[in-house]
Amino acid sequence: MESNLEVWKLSHQLVLSIYKITETFLKTEQFGLVSQIRRSAISIPTNIIEGQARQYKKEFIQFLYIAKGSLEETNYHLFLAKYLVFISEEIYQELSEICTRIKMMLHKLIKSMQTER
Repeated sequence: MESNLEVWKLSHQLVLSIYKITETFLKTEQFGLVSQIRRSAISIPTNIIEGQARQYKKEFIQFLYIAKGSLEETNYHLFLAKYLVFISEEIYQELSEICTRIKMMLHKLIKSMQTER
């Protein structure tokens, strides 16, 4: 299942990147930070595509807000991973920039849908 929305495509790529980098985390973090960051990252494209499948715009907008919340949670998990030296500053900056792009795209999509009403 794919969405034609660019924000979904970018958030899906973020999930794939997070899965790849978390493979290198300590095994003791498997049920801690690894599980949390993967869960929150997966929630972003999941909520976008679920909202897109809803019948009403108001529902879609609500799911986009949930995706924004999951994005902020993911961004914090990345910050924590950097702070704990599980990822480098360079990887953190790269993924944080992607998070910022997704945030801006979600904001624009929400605003455009709200003004469309």
